[in-house]
Amino acid sequence: MATGSPQRIYRAPCPGCGAPVEFRSAQSVYAVCSFCSSTVARQGEILSRLGKMAEVFDDHSPLQLMASGRFQNRTFTLVGRLQYKSADGPWTEWIAMFDDGTTGVLGEDNGSYVFSLPVNLRRDVPQAAQLRVGATTAIDGVPFSIASNVSVALVSAQGELPKLPPLNQTFAMVELRSAAGDVISIDYGTQPPVVSRGKEVQLDALAMSGLRSESAKEEKGRQFSCPNCGAQVAVTLDTSKSITCRSCNSIIDLTQGIGNEMRHAMQDEPVQPLIPLGTLGQLQGVEWQVVGFQHRMGQEPGDDDEQFGWSEYLLYNFKRGFTFLVDSEDGWSVVKPATGAPSLSPNAESATYLGTSYKLLYAYNAETNYVAGEFYWPVERGMKTFNRDFAKGNSLLSMEQTPREITWSSGSKIDSDTVAKAFKLEGKKDLLARADASPASAAKGMGCMTIIVLFIIIVILLVIIKACVDDTSDGSGYTSGSSRTGGGSFGGYSGGGGHK
Repeated sequence: MATGSPQRIYRAPCPGCGAPVEFRSAQSVYAVCSFCSSTVARQGEILSRLGKMAEVFDDHSPLQLMASGRFQNRTFTLVGRLQYKSADGPWTEWIAMFDDGTTGVLGEDNGSYVFSLPVNLRRDVPQAAQLRVGATTAIDGVPFSIASNVSVALVSAQGELPKLPPLNQTFAMVELRSAAGDVISIDYGTQPPVVSRGKEVQLDALAMSGLRSESAKEEKGRQFSCPNCGAQVAVTLDTSKSITCRSCNSIIDLTQGIGNEMRHAMQDEPVQPLIPLGTLGQLQGVEWQVVGFQHRMGQEPGDDDEQFGWSEYLLYNFKRGFTFLVDSEDGWSVVKPATGAPSLSPNAESATYLGTSYKLLYAYNAETNYVAGEFYWPVERGMKTFNRDFAKGNSLLSMEQTPREITWSSGSKIDSDTVAKAFKLEGKKDLLARADASPASAAKGMGCMTIIVLFIIIVILLVIIKACVDDTSDGSGYTSGSSRTGGGSFGGYSGGGGHK
């Protein structure tokens, strides 16, 4: 547990209201007054007021200012918070100050956390427009995949800050990921761009103290009337970026704030999840709560006739963040977004991640056709991605690609009995049971009409072959000419489990 403190703290009155403003790190140039929200710049011993910072929005995270912990055998304290927003919604980065006055960043990453430290590249930082999503580049001799390239804006800040991009002005932010799980972030909000490098961390491993006691906010502060039907909607997690109304099933966009300006989308034909929203369950030694559900459809490129569907349950734990329980035709699996970027083979038939090679099972287009509950990204009906699913034994690897981002996730299969026991659904064991796919399951993923048509075609072919045999037989049991028999089985594909 961290108990150290910096050797020197600079304290001066806020130019806006006179309240004390503290600088604990010599690297900090800016701070936000906790009393009047003035943005204060430090130049030597002089403070100047730059303007007023927008109020920070609360989030689900157990992190808060002045929480402390240990990283790489050094103690740190969270002294600042930066909140950004992109087309995919807002997220938070926490400024971590070590006892020697240097700083790092503890940031959100697809429902997990990444701890990053500033680095100096041994090459010029390329322009953001040169970094195309999906391409690879070498950083200090290590190949990195460009995972995202988005326009973001700083919308609010709090505490002590080593940098301050222009408020509410868009700039580029690029993320590169390696097969070893490293994340490089290039922040173009300042010149020269700020580059940092980090890895995924778990809060338990950081031995943190001073965390918030719970992640749920008081419902009285997060209840509102559905903009479609007027029914009361209550938000459980503060970082939810979309939620559905339980009365009319409309999807409500929370990224615009709670009020009449909220966008919403109607949904017909509601899908009932087998595991009810709000259910608590123990999986892999961790207690999870089901906070979101979405049903998705997949289709092989170029095949307009065959479709398959699967369901994804979004699970939340106070310290572990988010993970997914996936229900597909192949069975159940537990997966979570991967911090790194697996390396694809040149023909994309295999992928390697953390020293393990996975074989491609399916490649398909995916579309979300129903959502319920809350999500940490702004889910919309009709959202489309291109997916690739890989496997090695019971281990799974999945890729989802949009024009702005490539997201990988990894996990493993679990049996339906484990799911039933975890969520106390033994009475639904028959509904939860799934038949594992096998190479011989030719009809897997095919509709009933397709099977009937294939059966009729086979019968007709058998009749024709028999007629030909009868016509060409010389009575000795041999046929004149030659014949060829087809080898192998009819190929098909089963619904894969794509996962964000």
